Amino acid sequence: MECKKAENSVNCACTYTSCSRRGMCCDCVRYHLAKRQVPGCFFSKDGEATYDRSFEHFAKEVMEKRI
Repeated sequence: MECKKAENSVNCACTYTSCSRRGMCCDCVRYHLAKRQVPGCFFSKDGEATYDRSFEHFAKEVMEKRI
């Protein structure tokens, strides 16, 4: 599968712009799941800004209908 890093980077909502995985969604998801986290782009803008990538924080965002 061809990686669309340049295209993905334009639409990436993660504010951690120096991340080596930015634009490489497969690598990003794999990295965060290994740490029992959710990638920042899955959160609301305010939720992403907390840098809390935990499953619990993601569930809270869902339950509060922020995403």
